[in-house]
Amino acid sequence: MASEDDFHHSSNSTYRTASSSLRTDQEALLEKLLNRPPPGLQRPEDRFHGAYIIFFSLGIGGLLPWNFFITAKEYWVFKLRNCSSPTSGEEAVGSDILELGLDPMCLEYLLSPANTCRLNYFESYLTVASTVSNVLCLMANFLLVNRVPIRVRVLASLTVMLAIFLVMTALVKVDTSSWTYGFFAVTIICMAILSGTSTIFNSSVFGMTGSFPMRNSQALISGGAMGGTISAVALLVDLAASSDVTDSTLAFFLTADVFLGLCVGLYLLLPRLEYARFYLRPVWPAHVFSGEEQPPQDSPSAPLAALRSRDSSIPPLRPILKKTAGLGFCVVYLFFITSLVFPAVSTNIESLDKGSGSPWTTRFFVPLTTFLLYNFSDLCGRQVTAWIQVPGPRSKVLPGLVLLRTCLLPLFMFCNYQPRVHLHTVLFRSDLYPVLFTSLLGLSNGYLSTLALMYGPKIVPRELAEATGVVMSFYLCLGLVLGSACSTLLVHLI
Repeated sequence: MASEDDFHHSSNSTYRTASSSLRTDQEALLEKLLNRPPPGLQRPEDRFHGAYIIFFSLGIGGLLPWNFFITAKEYWVFKLRNCSSPTSGEEAVGSDILELGLDPMCLEYLLSPANTCRLNYFESYLTVASTVSNVLCLMANFLLVNRVPIRVRVLASLTVMLAIFLVMTALVKVDTSSWTYGFFAVTIICMAILSGTSTIFNSSVFGMTGSFPMRNSQALISGGAMGGTISAVALLVDLAASSDVTDSTLAFFLTADVFLGLCVGLYLLLPRLEYARFYLRPVWPAHVFSGEEQPPQDSPSAPLAALRSRDSSIPPLRPILKKTAGLGFCVVYLFFITSLVFPAVSTNIESLDKGSGSPWTTRFFVPLTTFLLYNFSDLCGRQVTAWIQVPGPRSKVLPGLVLLRTCLLPLFMFCNYQPRVHLHTVLFRSDLYPVLFTSLLGLSNGYLSTLALMYGPKIVPRELAEATGVVMSFYLCLGLVLGSACSTLLVHLI
């Protein structure tokens, strides 16, 4: 192979003398190195929607473990029942739990004020652990975009997620009553690791879809909503059919284990598809130019220099932030409003017919009108973007619609939220209103957030698409953190 000096010399002389219709040996070499398709090559079709199905499944797998983790509330109360000193009556019920599992007496115990307080205490630690882990892992993933191959990041994160869930699955049937605080610490550590690796997985795969057509980004995002819907359905089935909290949780966790293993296989299958190989071909790394201009076309040595230094480069953050500022605001504000309402406010809206004693207005009301309805509406909103993609990324209508969702806050506040301390008036005196408002919350969140997230990696050069996907994930995380923090204040105002 010729030296780099010879390569430059021959390239310059050829560019000065050859006509534009001739291909030089150097151009052919560069094309081979960059794996570019020759001019006029037709883009392959996604046969049998294989890539779409894979990205949809990866979206489910990225969030299903987290959803199952936080859905198993009765399991955590059961496992952490000894975290504070119980009364003599609670001790008696606790022994019944160990022997009988989740019977009506156990359910009443689990829903008692003392255990609700313990669960809130536990969930606050989970929130802190997952939030800190998310932010740190997003920052690390951005720095590693050009240093660690995406294949390594995705497979490593999936492997760690699977290992963590296997540990938690093994602990389901272990009697932890003698080391409750140790189990508490193990759970918090596992949640932090699971949340962080899930963030790396989701942001990496989402960044990868930036090189694909938008329908593949839409598939990944819709898959995440499907994961929430599956967990909500599993919760309802559990409430209706299960008599043992550990059996139902074991089924939850085993399902997540199987699906994570499936995701590993599907990701390994993706590069075997001709459609995927076309869009996964290498590009110039982001550090060669500013991010606002295309790489120079008049220097044939630029791609070689780029290839030579790609492993040590860090994507330029400023041009990404500049180009995605508007969409970033939309994502942050969308998830800020959503996490203000769901689940802090929406889960405390009770049926006006709760006094009737019907299981549909007591035990099933919140799981149906909050978890299942919201997740299903969110899924529908995201799926609509597969066919309708308006308004566009530059339109002022998009941030206008995002700001309009602020009206949802008073609508939920004046439903039958209980207990009420400051706002004693209930304006919407029908159980249909929370159903309608939750549907609007989910549909608008799913549709608008998917548009904004899909547009982000498409308004930057392709070589910045993966890094932009990580930045868009950070916007999402920021909105959730701000909304969750402010939801406590909102609850105290009602």
